[in-house]
Amino acid sequence: MSEEVDQTTEEVETTEVVEAEDTDSTSEAPSKRVAALDNEGEIAADYLEELLDIADLDGDIDTYTEGGRAHVSIVTDGDLLVGRNGEVLEALQELARLAVMTETGHRSRLMLDVAGYRDKRRKVLQDLAQDAVASVNDSGEAVRLAPMNPFERKIVHDVVAEAGLVSESEGEEPQRRVVVLPKA
Repeated sequence: MSEEVDQTTEEVETTEVVEAEDTDSTSEAPSKRVAALDNEGEIAADYLEELLDIADLDGDIDTYTEGGRAHVSIVTDGDLLVGRNGEVLEALQELARLAVMTETGHRSRLMLDVAGYRDKRRKVLQDLAQDAVASVNDSGEAVRLAPMNPFERKIVHDVVAEAGLVSESEGEEPQRRVVVLPKA
């Protein structure tokens, strides 16, 4: 019987330690999340570096964390890794996400950029969204934009919301598009 009491005492002490760690972990949670994102970036960077070596392509790889996501950027002069309308870039991003998921067991929201393509595309989309907002405000009619990938649609939705209008996505991938709606 004394063995049972000792075992129960150990379980209670262990539970108290775990609860104390959980309480302390809330203050450490952001740093653990940043470390996990840094790890995702490193895994993706290693994978992409190996891919570049296999393909005998030049490019430097930078990683950083921003907006709750790991970001990996391939700095290169050419646009071979971007492809037409970013198709190769999107495929590489999915491969890098799969590499991260294989290593960590968790789905990644990793963002990949090649040769500054996403930054350039963001500026073009912001201008397009502002033009659509102006058109909706002038005509009072909804404006349907060309099909876009989720990254591009998010940029447009953000600009439209900032302008005080509402937008929604319609259609099925890969023909999903943003519709900018007039004020109700």
